[in-house]
Amino acid sequence: MNQLEKKEPVQAILIGDGFNDCFVPFTDRKPLSLLSLVNVPLLDYSLESLNRSGVEEVILFCGHHVDQVKAHVKMRQATGCSWSIGMTVTIVSSEGCRCMGDALRDLDAKGLVRGNFILTGVDTVTNANLAAILEEHKRAVKADKGTAMTVVYKEGVPQQRTGNEVMIAMDKNSKRLLFHQRLKPLHKERNFVIPLEILTQNKDVTLRHGLMDPQIAICSNTALPLFSDNFDFLTRDDFVRGLLINEEILASTIYVSLLASEEYGVKVNNWQSYQIVSKDVANRYVYPLVPDMGVCGNVLRYSFCRNNIYRHRDIRLARGSVLKADVVIGEKSEVADKTVVENSVLGNGCKIGKDCRISNCFLMDGVEVGDGCTLEHSILGGQVKIGANCNLTNGCVLGEEVELPKGTKVSKLTLQSSNPEDDWTEGSKRLGDRAFTVPDASEENEDMPDSEDEDDQNTFNHSMRLHRLERKQAPSIYSSSSEEGESRAMSPVQEDANIFLSEVLESLKRGYSEKSNPDYLILEINSSRYAYNMSLSEVNFYVVKAILHLLIMQENATKNVVATMGQLLGYFGSVFKNYIRGRDAMMDCLKAFEETSEQEELIRSKIAQLVHYLYEKDYITEEVILEWYEDLEDEGDATVKKSLAKLVDWLMQSSEEEEDDD
Repeated sequence: MNQLEKKEPVQAILIGDGFNDCFVPFTDRKPLSLLSLVNVPLLDYSLESLNRSGVEEVILFCGHHVDQVKAHVKMRQATGCSWSIGMTVTIVSSEGCRCMGDALRDLDAKGLVRGNFILTGVDTVTNANLAAILEEHKRAVKADKGTAMTVVYKEGVPQQRTGNEVMIAMDKNSKRLLFHQRLKPLHKERNFVIPLEILTQNKDVTLRHGLMDPQIAICSNTALPLFSDNFDFLTRDDFVRGLLINEEILASTIYVSLLASEEYGVKVNNWQSYQIVSKDVANRYVYPLVPDMGVCGNVLRYSFCRNNIYRHRDIRLARGSVLKADVVIGEKSEVADKTVVENSVLGNGCKIGKDCRISNCFLMDGVEVGDGCTLEHSILGGQVKIGANCNLTNGCVLGEEVELPKGTKVSKLTLQSSNPEDDWTEGSKRLGDRAFTVPDASEENEDMPDSEDEDDQNTFNHSMRLHRLERKQAPSIYSSSSEEGESRAMSPVQEDANIFLSEVLESLKRGYSEKSNPDYLILEINSSRYAYNMSLSEVNFYVVKAILHLLIMQENATKNVVATMGQLLGYFGSVFKNYIRGRDAMMDCLKAFEETSEQEELIRSKIAQLVHYLYEKDYITEEVILEWYEDLEDEGDATVKKSLAKLVDWLMQSSEEEEDDD
């Protein structure tokens, strides 16, 4: 008698907390998975989506706050939450895991995954039919035994960058992925470099620009061993890039699945994407994951009114209060007389005073706002208390239990209730007994030129700024990360440029300490360049920047920085000349000096001497220095310009004397 073949349950790996630190200061006390989005934790959105797609076993991998996650899951299961019906959740944690790659390697070692599985994160919000994509992946595996992964993308929104956008090349007929590049969140790339062999070796190639990457993938049983065998696979982007570059060696291929227009998929990896997804939920683009459908609940507690207004059945609204549009008000919240609320979410137990105006804001549970306050484009954590007549504008982020004294005006600031750590104290300001500013860790965003239209600005992983959104297109946006936004900006992992810089710096440090052949360093740098799809201009820039970082690390640098630079170039001279040759490369070099001087006091104070040294040693020419100096004048960089003034005057005088002699 033949025994019936036992059907393997549908499994999903859900990457949880510990790998995204963009939501400062909300994730210091509780996990990202429990961050409330339209009054529902992100984790519940993810689990509900998986349950609706027929997933039977979920392996939730957590890096931090494991006890809180376990308590939340246990509580939901005890109350008969909808996603707990027919689906089990196993929570796995490991203190040594620093990235998604480490988590997957740990799961492979534990042997918990069998067959094909869905790979996503707790910060992905989707209503897509993942079961259909899983079947599509299984068909691809039958046709191509080397299929390792099917990556899921969504058509993006024009003119919108969040760090989750990608450009890909794929075979039009088979949908096999041929090329992948994450778009930079703050740039508008006009040119892309695609290997020529992709076009010559494939008959029908389709290029897709601006696709959104919700970080959803269907993986074969070979995916985890590939992560285990390649320790440089830190993120899913590393995995995709590694397989595309070494497709023949690893005997593995990747396929693409595009979500239908009515399906939604977004990775909430920064405050900008948090704002957009919240608005999309209120506008019902994520149906059925909307408040009045009882996400993760067994009772419908919200009533849906005209203009996308969702009111919990247990709230108190004064007769003179006004709810305009796109408003969600949680349980036991109170809104006093003459207060106007629009495009905002109020959590459970919020109390709003009289004569307030709340626009494009997100208030977590237990927030109290005094009379006469104005809140615009801001996020307030749980139990925050705002005194009367306060004004919060332009993307303020207040962590849990912050208390602002009455009459306080705050703009573009991140605040937390306790005094920051010692290494932050210098840049922190005290606004009250329980209100301290948190210095922005991504100050490079402030160096970007401001757009004439503030509404068109895009930031990535910037905790202080939100955007004035106008829904003009179909929804979409999500996680770098990326990258790339980046990506990788969407992930806790650094974007490609930062990873490339760190690898170049490590190569130079090792080579300098071991005094190995500099030609080997060039090979290592070129290898990293191709691994991270860096342009030649970017390689020039980051090689010089790595040398400057290495210069700062030297013990004698503060005593005689020029002599120390001479020692370094005595060894790295061939490496330097290999990349810095020609006018454009020299300009890349000086741009590296310019950026490093903004970050390092030693370089800023000695930039004129260092540039003069490079000129004397014929590494850069006089013409390039003068052109760079003129550009600095146009940009109004007073500090660098002032430091270089004497050197430029000397160069110009020398040129005039040479002309007179002629």
